[in-house]
Amino acid sequence: MVTTPMLRMALVVPVIAAMIAACATSPTGRRQLRLVSDTEMAQMGAAAFQELKQKTPPARNTPATRYVQCVAQAITREVGGEWEVQVFDSKEVNAFALPGGKIGVYTGLLEVAENQHQLAAVIGHEVAHVLAGHSAARVSNQMAAQLGVAVLAGSTGMSPDMIGMGANLLLVLPNSRGDESESDIIGQQIMARAGFDPAQAAQLWINMGRDRSGAPPEMLSTHPSPDTRIRDLNSNLTQVQPLYQQARAAGKRPNCSS
Repeated sequence: MVTTPMLRMALVVPVIAAMIAACATSPTGRRQLRLVSDTEMAQMGAAAFQELKQKTPPARNTPATRYVQCVAQAITREVGGEWEVQVFDSKEVNAFALPGGKIGVYTGLLEVAENQHQLAAVIGHEVAHVLAGHSAARVSNQMAAQLGVAVLAGSTGMSPDMIGMGANLLLVLPNSRGDESESDIIGQQIMARAGFDPAQAAQLWINMGRDRSGAPPEMLSTHPSPDTRIRDLNSNLTQVQPLYQQARAAGKRPNCSS
């Protein structure tokens, strides 16, 4: 007869082997868990984008939409592919990019991103999430965390809620913060290659950090603090300034205005 520990091991080992086989590497060399395909993620992205367009009013053909389109096109030319860009009429200070080539910018962001360079920093950051496969990795991490909770609760008798809280703190949130930091750096590279001033990426986060009331501690947040982002982006300037200078010398001088 197979004992309970042996049965658990027989169930867990193939799962662990499958997760190891599903590991991938991000553009900066970070290891990722990838349990879903790019095609599946593109389908999810398209569905989410369509749903959002139904719930949030798209901005019409206005100077703001043409401005965002101008900046987004300069960014996406550097990465290739087809991208749909939508401006949403909302006071929310936010933007996103989804697998499948979808970009959304809320008009409230334009109150914080004070010029084309700062807007390029945001759009470059969001596009970097897609290029680095962060959505697929995040979905995979959630799947792995849920599986781990089920296995650990069954083998130890611990509360699934307690295990789930620990898994979220130790796995899901740190990986999200790592994704954000990686996208800051990749996005800064993309904006520099497009001819936008990479020094403005740090200034954007100075703007973002002006109102930090109610922000959770960094350890419990899915995003690094503005101070951390400003420090990292400033430290990376020596790496991206040559890209910016090369772009300007090649005639890449975006002139987008709202």
